Amino acid sequence: MAREGLKVTAGLAGLALGLTACGGGGEDGTKAGPPREGGTLRIIGSSDVEHLDTASAASTGSYGLNRTYARTLFGTRASNDFKETVPVQADVAARIPTRENGGISKDGRTYTIKLRSGVSWNTRPARPVVAADFVRGLKRLCNPASPSGGIGYYTSTLRGMDGYCRGFAKVNAKDAAAMAAYQNEHEISGVKAEGDDTIVFRLKRPASDFLNLLTLQFTAAAPREYDEHVPDSAEFRQHTISNGPFQITSYRPGLSYELTRNPAWRKETDPLRERHVEKIRLTLGQESPDAVQRQLEQGTADLSWDQPVPTTAIARLRRSRDERFAIRDTPSSSPYLVFNTRGRTGGGALGRREVRQALQYAVDRTALIKIVGGPEVAEPLHTIIPPGNAGHFSSNRYATAGESGEPARCRLLLARTGVPEGLTLKFPYRVQGSHKRIAESLKENLEGCGIKIKLIPDTGGNYYGSTLADPAKTREGAWDIAAPGWTPDWYGNNGRSLIQPLFDGRAYGPNSTNFGGYDSPQVNALIDSALTAPDPGRAAGYWQLADQKIMEDAAIIPLLNRSFPIFRSGRVQGARYLPTATGYDYTRVWLAD
Repeated sequence: MAREGLKVTAGLAGLALGLTACGGGGEDGTKAGPPREGGTLRIIGSSDVEHLDTASAASTGSYGLNRTYARTLFGTRASNDFKETVPVQADVAARIPTRENGGISKDGRTYTIKLRSGVSWNTRPARPVVAADFVRGLKRLCNPASPSGGIGYYTSTLRGMDGYCRGFAKVNAKDAAAMAAYQNEHEISGVKAEGDDTIVFRLKRPASDFLNLLTLQFTAAAPREYDEHVPDSAEFRQHTISNGPFQITSYRPGLSYELTRNPAWRKETDPLRERHVEKIRLTLGQESPDAVQRQLEQGTADLSWDQPVPTTAIARLRRSRDERFAIRDTPSSSPYLVFNTRGRTGGGALGRREVRQALQYAVDRTALIKIVGGPEVAEPLHTIIPPGNAGHFSSNRYATAGESGEPARCRLLLARTGVPEGLTLKFPYRVQGSHKRIAESLKENLEGCGIKIKLIPDTGGNYYGSTLADPAKTREGAWDIAAPGWTPDWYGNNGRSLIQPLFDGRAYGPNSTNFGGYDSPQVNALIDSALTAPDPGRAAGYWQLADQKIMEDAAIIPLLNRSFPIFRSGRVQGARYLPTATGYDYTRVWLAD
């Protein structure tokens, strides 16, 4: 396949999307008149979050949940117009810092951020959120018990963060007091609280996306009470503290959450959220997407937590122009096939580039598109960076006729690598939604190449945390291939939100999202070049080069760029979409009679 010319299709002001979002009837279901207060928002789904602690939470589901009770300095606005969800907005910060207002230094390396007044924790008595709480939140990112998968964003940007984290890694991960002592006795030179209402960040070098990094839930303020618990432990999960409109008042692991109104929250202090419902009840254990859809359509539940609209229902809902149904813009790589490059299966076969390159020709993407709902929902993806994201370019290095795969070519190339016949690969898969059918389709494709596939259902609901993101299990060969999905942590100036967390080998470790342990000095250097580029346009060029190199190495097989079909019950009003959470903003919803 000839490499096509590079062509940037995503900018910062407007993003060109390959799929068309649509919905029927009223876009958000809002009826005339002011929002109705009260009622219980009923959300149902399959699995619990891998991480509830904002320091390590990384799933789209956790994003939506964390937004209800954990606030960051900056954020984004929920909207059914994708373009409106992109700009950074002030949250706990009093304003967006700029060079003109003195918030950003002339050399772009120092950010001075003032906090808005009146934001409080739901402690007894209520206590103001102060700058030290945000410093604590950042310090907790590299705790040894449950470190953040996004830590590379910050160690590569903030002065002193890397050294601080190296020291923290040596602390006993089971001792809450020891971790708290390390946090309180060691500083990050690039993060400093100046009084209660000012925080100063000092960067290694200018970073045009730094404010985007401060929108991520990893950087949420953390109250001093969190020092009493091992991060993200069972004990921690029973003692979350809120500064958002809701608070978790009941949590039964793997079964349910109940959130009630936080009495310390005040609307005038929160420019991004609202609060209309009295309670939010999340019920887990619903393994069938069809059963979830029936409950939504019948009105016995309101929103789905993690189960997609069933493929069989999409065409019917589109034909009927059901106003409760919509397909929302969510440019993403979902799913993609990742290889365990550090395992020993087949003598370390997947660690060899030529083996991975051969397998690129196996996949029938047309079958996958049918599984997830057709061309209105998904399109084939052949690059690391999907359309609608900074640095995307059009390319198809491993093209096959009609996107249907070429098993004969795959077998031929695989035979040339000397891989022994009968190679068997372990393939864990998620059980909810269309994941099982996707895994079965990929199994059929790969077996067409002469590879044997052992499918392993993840029934424990901790697909990422206990399987893919555990380096010990990766090295031991607990899995060989997998089909995770990746929604960027933010949109707009977001080149690093796709390349850095998934492919920077220097950040590989517990909870890393570089699941396969890919490590290329050339890609690492291109990441550094992009991060030090003088402007987003030049950075995009480096992200494109990194994309090309990763695809040359065949570190993954990109499969689909998908939009997100979503359905709400008839009583849900004011529904506003959060692309990074692939769901509606629970704080904006209100319920009709």
